[in-house]
Amino acid sequence: MEGNLGSDSVPVLSTPSGPIDKSRVMSVKPLRCLVPVFPQHAGSSGPPQAPPFAFGAPTGPFPPGTAQFFPFVGSSEPQRPASVPDQGRPTPTVTATPTVTATPTVTAPTPTASAIPSPVPLNSFRTPPSAPPPAPAPVTTSGRGRPRGSTKTREVYDDGYAQTDSYENGFTIDTDDSSDVGKRKRKARKIVKGPQAVAVSNSEVDIDHLVNDILRSFNLVDINTSLQADSDHDLVQRVVMVYNLLRRKIMQLDDAKGVIPGISRRADLRSGTILMNKGARANTRRRVGAVPGVNIGDVFFFRMELCLAGLHAPIMAGIDYLSFKVSGDEEPIAVSIVSSGGYEDDGDDGEVLIYSGQGGVQRNDKLVMDQKLERGNLALEKSLHKGNEVRVVRGIKDGTSLTGKIYVYDGVYKLHESWIEKGKSGCNVFKYKLIRVPGQPEGFMLWKSIQQWRDGVTKRVGVILPDLTSGAENTPICLVNDVDSEKGPAYFTYASSLKYSKPFRPAKSSSCKCSNGCQPATNCPCVERNGGYLPYSSGGVLLSHNSVIHECGPSCLCPSTCRNRISQTGLKLRLEVFRTKNKGWGLRSWDPIRAGAFICEYAGEVIESGSDSDDDYILDTTRSFDPLEPVPTDEYVKPPFPLIVSAKNKGNVGRFMNHSCSPNVYWQPILRQTEEEAHLHIGFYAIKHIPPLHELTFDYGTPRPEKKSGPQKKKCLCGSTKCKGYFY
Repeated sequence: MEGNLGSDSVPVLSTPSGPIDKSRVMSVKPLRCLVPVFPQHAGSSGPPQAPPFAFGAPTGPFPPGTAQFFPFVGSSEPQRPASVPDQGRPTPTVTATPTVTATPTVTAPTPTASAIPSPVPLNSFRTPPSAPPPAPAPVTTSGRGRPRGSTKTREVYDDGYAQTDSYENGFTIDTDDSSDVGKRKRKARKIVKGPQAVAVSNSEVDIDHLVNDILRSFNLVDINTSLQADSDHDLVQRVVMVYNLLRRKIMQLDDAKGVIPGISRRADLRSGTILMNKGARANTRRRVGAVPGVNIGDVFFFRMELCLAGLHAPIMAGIDYLSFKVSGDEEPIAVSIVSSGGYEDDGDDGEVLIYSGQGGVQRNDKLVMDQKLERGNLALEKSLHKGNEVRVVRGIKDGTSLTGKIYVYDGVYKLHESWIEKGKSGCNVFKYKLIRVPGQPEGFMLWKSIQQWRDGVTKRVGVILPDLTSGAENTPICLVNDVDSEKGPAYFTYASSLKYSKPFRPAKSSSCKCSNGCQPATNCPCVERNGGYLPYSSGGVLLSHNSVIHECGPSCLCPSTCRNRISQTGLKLRLEVFRTKNKGWGLRSWDPIRAGAFICEYAGEVIESGSDSDDDYILDTTRSFDPLEPVPTDEYVKPPFPLIVSAKNKGNVGRFMNHSCSPNVYWQPILRQTEEEAHLHIGFYAIKHIPPLHELTFDYGTPRPEKKSGPQKKKCLCGSTKCKGYFY
């Protein structure tokens, strides 16, 4: 038997010619230890191989440009197409797979100079460059469930970006704009006009440098580890503010390059990815129960914000859960849910939520099936028996958008019951009854109360005047006092816009002729005056903070609905003037306000410098203010159009906005000009997301030291943790 074995041959079972010595012990190895020997290359020397075993080659169909792969090819066929470059492995040339016909003692083949290299696995196969595959979808894994990476149902939001329903627990998405963006610049594609337009990259813009400047400006570099694990409200607010600044900046850059909304890479996900990679996030420690630094009633406009704040980790899945080891086995428990209307939830009560389980729908083919007791559904079932608190985020339709949602943190709930019922599709759906833990501040119930005021179901308590503007604004502004017996502010004349004694004389410039409204990536003179960018998004959100905003003027031919006339369309928010406990009258909104949204103008009369220094209704643009975005110098930057406005005798609702050392509103100069003259206006915009009925405040600024006379210091009662104790 052993005489037929060679160093490079396959053993062949032969019939002995004489009697067998059964006392002789042979070394027999099991079949799984046999080392297969492949046929030699053409022209190589060596003993002949045994005939291979039979196999059936695949019949295809194969992708375009590909060939049959190892080991189902003849000796004349390469393993990969010739057009595919070598990817670090030698390309073997083989004829067939080996065969073993028995299990005798085998001597491993001895390597030779022409040894056959290891075969490349099938998952390493690449198609030729002539037929590049589509970019893979982002893949996320929770560590608890299966990865999901296919592109699924798309939901278009008002900022022009489509949100795909393709993420589950965890966070791992495309990171092309991460910290090493400078090392991986992408080539910009040509902009194609019309429906075939494609997204382009911002290769000439150093996003990484921009991000680092913003993070340093907001003290989000090298965050204290313990503070990041258990964050305070200030850190959460700074993280969400930076996220929105970056998101809006990326949107503006995409706009300037003519990126078609829905085709471009989504700015909300890109911004979140960058900040996650930079470590700019809050509440990194996962927990059961309330999250520090997030208040009940806080609003979010993007699911990524929930993730960065540490409130709800999955950016798509509605159920977030943790796994704990119990008796050696891991059991999931739910920590938070988002009820956003994707399933048949019933949450009209305000204190009780009937939540539908997840799953049961195959997004690709819309196939509906019974839900399974797994992943998030199983976690909710375990939480029902353990009795742990579950955070609840309510998704409410955004009234300013056809498809967008506003996410409201409604506090913690406890599960009280679960059952299975037939859904509208006829398939089984898991149902969970959650009841709000008593003793918490109002969250979702406040929204319901405001809606009842709007619908006239109930009356707003303490209303003195239903509309103090007497119809001068698009929406009524009520005057409310539920604190004391004061009947109203001192008399003033309501004016919705700024009054000039003399306009500015700007440099000669042309008016736009955009009959369909100004568009980005065009030669519109109004766009050019803004540095080549449109200052507002298609949803009316200010995208960046410049020294002045150039809006379209009276002589421009664009319609009133042009996106570069946002401040000229009047009030869009339902505001109210209310009596504060210790600061006189203040201003707040019934509506939630997103970061960058226009609120109102500061109307009044333009006055000369130094006149009426005792006026408490002064807005002085020559004062110094803390910048919202990084500036290249710490020196005082002189405003391009110094202006002092008094609203003491004539003004609008902006005159009721109080000072705060931690404001949620800032002002911007707005210039509207014709070919002959220009009028400057002052617009108020939201610094961050502002929940309903939160007081609107801005920083009154600090007078310049070179001014010999001016306003005196007043005691500040803003109540902020950063309060200076005084203001001017």
